[in-house]
Amino acid sequence: MYLENLVIDALDPQQLGRFWEAVVGGERLTDAPGIFETRMAIEGGPAIDLCFPHVPETVTPGPRLHVDLLGGQARDEVVERLLGLGARHLDIGQADDVPWVVLADPEGNPLCVMGERAAYADTGPIAGLPLDSADPERDTAFWSWLTGWVEVSPQTLRHPSRRGPLLQLCPEESPKGTTKNRLHLDIRLEGEDQDAVEADIAAHGGRRLETDWGELPWRSYLDPSGNEFCVLRSYPSAEG
Repeated sequence: MYLENLVIDALDPQQLGRFWEAVVGGERLTDAPGIFETRMAIEGGPAIDLCFPHVPETVTPGPRLHVDLLGGQARDEVVERLLGLGARHLDIGQADDVPWVVLADPEGNPLCVMGERAAYADTGPIAGLPLDSADPERDTAFWSWLTGWVEVSPQTLRHPSRRGPLLQLCPEESPKGTTKNRLHLDIRLEGEDQDAVEADIAAHGGRRLETDWGELPWRSYLDPSGNEFCVLRSYPSAEG
């Protein structure tokens, strides 16, 4: 199994999806009522699909997962480009001298444009995906098992190719409540048995998230800190 999707809930999937497609230089996969999908391919590394399903809920404060974009030495130019695409400056209480710029996308989701860091070599347009955690060391082990990504620095995971974004487990400011994360990650099976994977998720500290969404081609779960993620069925060719 592997990390396939970054899912961003959207009031207007087409508007938000086109914004992010322009941001990451994505390849359009789906543009249909209620859904927009674009693929960010990293040369020599993973391909991550950005998926924008329609939801009726507005953005809630305090997201537990957000996107850090690569700015590097051209950080200010990247910021200006994003503002031109529809982003806006966002004050979340950050200090004036931090080496990143905080923006909001067209629906208010926070994002950061990061300055130069050696750790961001070969990440592609998305430098990092910081995820709140009640126990970063524990959750690093959980997400490494789940995705197959490897720890490249404390509480930081990356695709085994050492290319593509960092998945960073960050100490949470407050425990996860009942409000659904607006951003979450999807895992794709590659022929593994769904029930066996579910048992393994529980053994590693996660649990099934019961929903009333009807029959779906995926199952929803919570990681040990309560963050949602989904496990998608194998593609037919992988099921044999």
